[in-house]
Amino acid sequence: MLNDAGGREKLLALGVRNVPVVARGGQFVFGQNLEDVAEFVGLQGTGHKPLPPEQLIKKWVLVLRAVQRYLRQMPNERLNEKVIDNRDRSIRLMGHHVFRIGEAFLETAVDGVEYAVQLANIPPRDGTFVSGDEIARYGDTVIARLQKWWDELADKSCQQKVKTFFGMQPIYMLYERSTWHSAQHARQLIAVLERFGIEPDGRLTAEDLAGLPLPERLWE
Repeated sequence: MLNDAGGREKLLALGVRNVPVVARGGQFVFGQNLEDVAEFVGLQGTGHKPLPPEQLIKKWVLVLRAVQRYLRQMPNERLNEKVIDNRDRSIRLMGHHVFRIGEAFLETAVDGVEYAVQLANIPPRDGTFVSGDEIARYGDTVIARLQKWWDELADKSCQQKVKTFFGMQPIYMLYERSTWHSAQHARQLIAVLERFGIEPDGRLTAEDLAGLPLPERLWE
């Protein structure tokens, strides 16, 4: 909806309040599960080959460690600036959100909480996470919990089902989605540093991100 002035009205006309959504006529499907989207538009799958679960945890931790480095480079006095002009989200909130994605995943995977629409978007309390270093230290706790979840996971096929707002889903789907969601924001934080004239500390490479179904565009 960032680039379509009438996008919000079209969404509301369908009776939908959440994105991403793929619509055709009066029908729609939530875009969280790419295989569901492929079936909806008449394709025989997406052609995407998912990474083995044991590789995915390594990718996710790699991405989160990179985000910690990038946040520590952000000038604290600029954390409340918008990430991009046409979206009402500050650098501070995006930085926190990257790690909140992991925390929300754990609440569903470990605690059995339904993965609701805004679960990964719960913001920090006012007056907290006011520096890049503070947000990065929050990341340490999330990374440690993710690694503990993986190490203690009995069924590492990740096919066990979890409850989400778009239906019961294999945990792998949410696991992969949370990983590439974090990675997409990492790419965006790299762009913010570049805009500030700061060379990102340890850029994520194409090899680092290989196998993740990332959007082609940076701000999608």
